[in-house]
Amino acid sequence: MSAAARWPVWNEAVASSLLEPLKAVPGPLLPALHAVQGHFGYVPAEATQLLATTFNLSRAEVHGVITFYDFFRTEPPGMRIVRICQAEACQSMGSEALAAHAKARLGVDFHHTTADGAVSLEPVYCLGNCACAPAILIDERLYGRVSPARFDALVLAEEAP
Repeated sequence: MSAAARWPVWNEAVASSLLEPLKAVPGPLLPALHAVQGHFGYVPAEATQLLATTFNLSRAEVHGVITFYDFFRTEPPGMRIVRICQAEACQSMGSEALAAHAKARLGVDFHHTTADGAVSLEPVYCLGNCACAPAILIDERLYGRVSPARFDALVLAEEAP
């Protein structure tokens, strides 16, 4: 299955339907960005004008929020999204070495996707799993006490756990 098969193709009508219920919400831009990215896997460039028009904002305001927060992606992610905790508790238990291992094994830096579209690697600053550091999140599944060997078993396996 390709990354394109996991995420729907941009569709303005679908995006508009995601935004419609948020028009009555105070400060709707962040929830709207989460809704768009949650559905399409990222915030496509085409979404900027739609968001600006829908919420009576400038394109610059929307773009500024998208680029300010590391969580929002402007490119389609891989089939699997792997987040490695970089917070202090995980750092104290080896997350920096784990991140270096992950980057070397996958051949990508944070905020990038492997050439085959299989894995996107992202930093995250606290997964709330400090007692089991270092922690990673694969898609929406949390793992603790992740060593480089365990990372390889979890991420590089043929099938997602």
